[in-house]
Amino acid sequence: MIGPSIHIKGTVTGGEDLLIQGKVEGTIDLGEHEVSVGQSGKVTADIKAKTVKIEGEVAGDVSGSEKVVIAKSGRVRGNIVAPRVTLEDGAIFKGSIDMDPGDTRTVQAPSKADKPSAPAAPAGNPGLDLKHG
Repeated sequence: MIGPSIHIKGTVTGGEDLLIQGKVEGTIDLGEHEVSVGQSGKVTADIKAKTVKIEGEVAGDVSGSEKVVIAKSGRVRGNIVAPRVTLEDGAIFKGSIDMDPGDTRTVQAPSKADKPSAPAAPAGNPGLDLKHG
């Protein structure tokens, strides 16, 4: 835990979960662990972790290999990259969200196989919806 009176400048790395209640400037890289920014936390850094939960302020890019959650008290200015992103009602966010382009390619491949069969059904009867028979 980084307490409310602690101010860190530089690179933060480690092999355990981290709760930030103070100030951090630089980069945070905890790969396979969780980073939580508490309500009093102020982070000016890029964050990379398995799970990122934000209740305070973050200015920087956020990358979560599993998920990113911005709580209603959270404020984020930066880009988010994660397969799952949650913005709670009241959260403030300015930036872009990339929902893991690696998963998108996997999803698109099966849809290409489905496309040839889709035009064949409407050609026979354009009024039918494939889902409803």
